[in-house]
Amino acid sequence: MARKHGLTAFQIAAAYIAVTIGAGFASGQEVLQFFAFFGPDSFSAVILATVLFIFFGAVILQFGHELGARSHLEIIRHAGGPLMGAAMDVVVTFFLFGGLAAMLAGAGATVGQQFGLAPWTGSVAMLTVTLGTVLLGLTGILCSFSFLVPVLILGVVALAAVILFLYPPSPALIQLARQPWAAAVPSWPVSALTYVSYNIVIAVAVLGPLGALAERRRFLTRGAIAGGVGVGVGVLAINLVLLSLPDAAAFPIPMAYAAGVVAPFAQAAYAGVLLAAIYTTAVGDLFGFTSRFAAPGTGRFRLIAAGAGLAALGAGQLGFTVLVRFLYAGVGIAGFLLLGALVYGYFRARLPLVH
Repeated sequence: MARKHGLTAFQIAAAYIAVTIGAGFASGQEVLQFFAFFGPDSFSAVILATVLFIFFGAVILQFGHELGARSHLEIIRHAGGPLMGAAMDVVVTFFLFGGLAAMLAGAGATVGQQFGLAPWTGSVAMLTVTLGTVLLGLTGILCSFSFLVPVLILGVVALAAVILFLYPPSPALIQLARQPWAAAVPSWPVSALTYVSYNIVIAVAVLGPLGALAERRRFLTRGAIAGGVGVGVGVLAINLVLLSLPDAAAFPIPMAYAAGVVAPFAQAAYAGVLLAAIYTTAVGDLFGFTSRFAAPGTGRFRLIAAGAGLAALGAGQLGFTVLVRFLYAGVGIAGFLLLGALVYGYFRARLPLVH
């Protein structure tokens, strides 16, 4: 059983948001692919996603608390049983690695687009700080998350407020944005569910151990609510920006284009927000992947973390946009197994007839 810590609801919420708002989110690519292309229906999709984030976050945290989870493995085995648990373990572990590769690719794309440097320099620098943070342990990770997450959310909301003031979207413009055939998944309810699904695949690896460390159960629910709402507010803000500036969809990093419309300095500032978002999710991915195979703080943990980081650096050469569109959508659909198992496990524990 993991030693309990006095984690606050804010720390839990910050960790939840941090592992969710990575390169795809802050760049605008995820929101474009899974929400904005549905035009008016994108708002319904945002509401649905927010509710699902709250529910599944709370379920994972409670399971982690009850099971004393060290990684995602205990939770998915408890929820899905031995056979389905084994299948989901492969999906989760694979996507933690793939998500890390996407974050490193996103860092390279950001540095290349914003500063004119070779993309590999951004990827290598991001891997260096990510690996350094993970090797500091959970305390260092939580400290960085608690500091950066408020900055990230405020940065996204502030940019959205300026864009909406300068270019308020009209009903006709929002309707014109409806292009479901261009979305990663051509149905807004399924798209919202897919978005939640692949993010939960990542989040389970961090929220499970956090649930085990928390002393007070009530903070788990509060953290899940605050985290889910925080993600939802961020998605809504970016969605409104993309609906206001449809030309942004043509760029690999739509939100950087939107910031450039405001002012050159705003674009440079938002590049910092984007890199911070990439960093937080990369840390969650690497920590979750490595803790699946070794206990944090051990020599084996450090060795696996370094090896996984280098391998992800190579995989990231596939390109950021390709990884977001195909890897995320594919794993999100596979992650339906995880969501189904979590729902089954939740009601099984509360309804005696569900066995």
